[in-house]
Amino acid sequence: MSTHIAGVGSTRYDAFPESSSRELFAEAAAEAFQDSGVAPADLDAVYVGNFVADLVEDQGHVGPLLADHVGAREAASISVESACASGGATFRQAVQAVESGAADAVLAGGVEQLSVADAEHVTDALANAADDVYENEQGLTFPGIYALLARQYMHTYGATREDLAAVSVKNHENAVENPLAQFRKAVPMDEVLASRPIATPLRLYDACPISDGASVAIVVGEAFAADHDLDTSVTVLGTGQSSDALALQDRAALDRLPAAERAAERAYADAGVEPDGVDVAEVHDCFTIAEVLALEALGFYERGEGTRGAVEGETAVDGSLPVNTSGGLIGKGHPVGATGVGQLVELTKQLEGRHPNQVDGAETALAHNVGGSGASTTVTVLGGV
Repeated sequence: MSTHIAGVGSTRYDAFPESSSRELFAEAAAEAFQDSGVAPADLDAVYVGNFVADLVEDQGHVGPLLADHVGAREAASISVESACASGGATFRQAVQAVESGAADAVLAGGVEQLSVADAEHVTDALANAADDVYENEQGLTFPGIYALLARQYMHTYGATREDLAAVSVKNHENAVENPLAQFRKAVPMDEVLASRPIATPLRLYDACPISDGASVAIVVGEAFAADHDLDTSVTVLGTGQSSDALALQDRAALDRLPAAERAAERAYADAGVEPDGVDVAEVHDCFTIAEVLALEALGFYERGEGTRGAVEGETAVDGSLPVNTSGGLIGKGHPVGATGVGQLVELTKQLEGRHPNQVDGAETALAHNVGGSGASTTVTVLGGV
């Protein structure tokens, strides 16, 4: 059974301390309902990706709360938590519900509201995605974790600070034209290299920001789309998901992402697509090194060659494989539970030919969403008409 994205919606990603998760989610859902032509009463289920509402907003049980706020009180509802991959995992659950025949129309959304707490509180909450005993209690933060990955990669393959900075330059440049992006200002190479050190070798502009926001996709089956005369030009071709050890010390290597490799292999097989068949991608660049590792795990580059993408312009909007045309997490922002669905919002617009950084002739798109430092990963392949 073919599964389609009937419509999408998203708030801008930024800091909205006067708002709330329920308001942000309702805003994104209202846009998705209008875009899709699906009404709240048509939904069989509402799936919500969220990571830390219980820790930051003192609000758990967000599935039924947000289903109610979008007018789908009687639909089945559930919240999905997979750290920073919550959005991607939520979307995959929605797709599987439709593919199995258990549902005809599902709202797959994600939301996070982080600006209501101070930076120390948010940092502590997000650290729950790491191993508390072997990482958090030893003082290892996520910038430190990704700095270790970067140092190992640089040692193994001879990559430089400039190679990593090129990713930041590209993604900030892409964010300039995206009205949903948190940072709409280009950042040249010298500013990236001179920005404040966070965890050697990573600096401020190597990292994504703390963000608020919500994104929603309406997933429907082929029969439902036909019965309701919906425009479903975007099809879910394949999905994949895999896990790895939570703590870095238990990983086989620090210069690759096995969970992403396995998730990609499953998604490609499901879709009947090879890496060279992808026209545009959104990958999880929480730090610059993360994009480099993702490009290799997804099969776009051989190991040790991922830096070539940004350095040589191959992953630019007009390159041979445009990556993070939205600005990515670094430029667009990272409201954790929303990010994975937000990637799919961006790619749906690419395949429909209405993205602000439109890739000419884009017909196949890939989204890659990571939880923590790579312990959970989802990969989704979309196709357009």
